[in-house]
This record gives sequence, C-alpha cells and structure tokens, in this order.
Amino acid sequence: MERAPLNALQVFVIAARAQNMTRAAERLHLTVSALSHQVRLLEQRLGCTLFVRGPRGLKPTPEGAMLLQRIGPHLDAIDAALEPLCSRRDCVLSISALPSLASSWLMPRLPHFVAQHPDFEFNLDSSIARVDFADGRFDGALRYGPGQWEGVNAELLFEEWLTPVASPGLLAARERPRLDQLGEWPLLSPDDPWPRWFELYGGTEPKRYVATFSDSDTLQRATVEGMGVSLGRATLMRPLIESGRLVALFPERMRARYAHYLVYPDRSRQHLGFQAFRDWLHAEATAFRDSGECDATATQGAAPAVVPDTKIRGSKVRAASRKRRA
Repeated sequence: MERAPLNALQVFVIAARAQNMTRAAERLHLTVSALSHQVRLLEQRLGCTLFVRGPRGLKPTPEGAMLLQRIGPHLDAIDAALEPLCSRRDCVLSISALPSLASSWLMPRLPHFVAQHPDFEFNLDSSIARVDFADGRFDGALRYGPGQWEGVNAELLFEEWLTPVASPGLLAARERPRLDQLGEWPLLSPDDPWPRWFELYGGTEPKRYVATFSDSDTLQRATVEGMGVSLGRATLMRPLIESGRLVALFPERMRARYAHYLVYPDRSRQHLGFQAFRDWLHAEATAFRDSGECDATATQGAAPAVVPDTKIRGSKVRAASRKRRA
C-alpha cells in the first residue's frame, strides 16, 4: 500500500478549517492553484469529492467532513509534538501590522529599532488578515480594535482621534464649511461614526453618502483625490496633512471607539527579541502621546476641541482554547 500523502492531507485539513482557498493558501505560502492541485490529487487518491465550492467558499462533503474528523486531530498532535523543538530564535522577530498603521506610523520609526539591534532579523507582515498565533509564524501584532481578543495579551499603545479631512482641491471648489454645514458636503464612508459626529457638533447628516469603501487605504486615497470628505484617523492622516495633501476642516476632534494595541501570545514573553521590540514600541508610543502628534490639527496651528468618548483601556484576556487569534 502506498504511503499516506501527508502534504496533501495537511493542505486538506487547513483548507477545510479555513473554508476558503485563498486564506488556506496564504497560511501555507502556496498559490491557490498549487493548493487546488494538492486537493485534486488527494481526491483522485481517495476516489471521492472532498469539497463543494460555492460563492461563500468551501464546504466539506460528507466524505470530506469524515476525513477531517479522523485526520485533523492526528496532524494537530504532530504539530504539538514538534512545537517544543521548533522554538523561534531570539534574534528572529516576526510582527504583523495593519498596512495603514505600518506605513503612516511604524515605518518612520522602525529604522531606529533596527539600528539599535543590528543582530536582529526583523520580519514585518503588512496585512488586515487575522493573526493565528497558534501556527507560530508571528511573535506579535499591531492591531486597531476594542483591546479584547480571546487568548492573547493586548497592551494599549495609544488612542485614536477622528476629524473631518478633505483635499485642497475639493476646498478650492467651494467655500469652506462651518460645522453645521458639513452635512451639505460630499461625505464618504457611511460606516464611519458620522452620526456621532453630527450629534456632538451639530448639523444634519446627509440622506446619502458619496461612496463606501472596504478598507481605510482606499478611503484615504479617495479623500486625497477629492472625492469627498472623510472622517479621518489622526494617526493615519497626519503625514498627509503635513505634506499638504489633506486639510483638517475643523479644530474639533472626537475620540474613536477603538485604539491601537500591541497583541501577543504568552509564549512571546520568553522571546528576548520580542521583549526588546515591546519595550521600544511602548517607549515610542509614550513619546508619540506626550508630543501631541496624535492630534491631526496640530500642524495647522489650531487648538483642538477635544470631545471624550468611550474610555479605552488596555486589557489581558486568556482562554483555554488552543487557537489564539488577534
């Protein structure tokens, strides 16, 4: 009898759990076509179909569900047996960060950390995908959210502030609005907390918004191109304001419900490289808060009118689940 196709079985288990070919391929560092090929080989070997492919992703067939139930625990046991022998070297550090924060805040500061630790190998992954710390790829992650994620440590870096921003080109085409006139302008992204802004500062929310975007980078680009006014995050918009590509319309600002956090699993406490990065990151975040740089209107010489909102605190949440996500 031929040996069991372990590579194909591993591909199958990860794809079945992800229920999405693209996410499974990213985790395995394969192309989607290569992953599909492995699944087809396994289906040919077993003589049955393992997945039903639909618009919402993959769904295991009855045969696929049975195979996952029988094979999955054994592959997990192999991973658990190997984990103590595969601890990451202290000089190799892998961090995940949201692309928007990585480009606007982390990258201008990161060269200083690298210069302080020339023996470190630093790997930065810019992605909006959720991080599964159980697979051992990452030592930590920078995330924007409520600060409570199951099974990980979450430490507050700094809060975020919101204020309407627009391009100079859009402002040149019409008279600059007063606070109570903002609803008459083309506004972007109705999923942002515009209702709370109008509740705090007056004016009437528009009946329709110009456009909706699935990510902050595209929204930012649309604002720069003059499509409309967005409720910009101060940390992300500050470089664009400093360069003159965006203008903060008012000195008023509003605290966001979410904040920026460093997230990491318990195992990273023993990683000397991560601990050095953690200490450096908190020092940079403290300097950033103390300098007032998180105020998007500071570069335009206006004293910000601060409106407090939900108070955000750092937190630590643990769970018994083996999988750890952030």
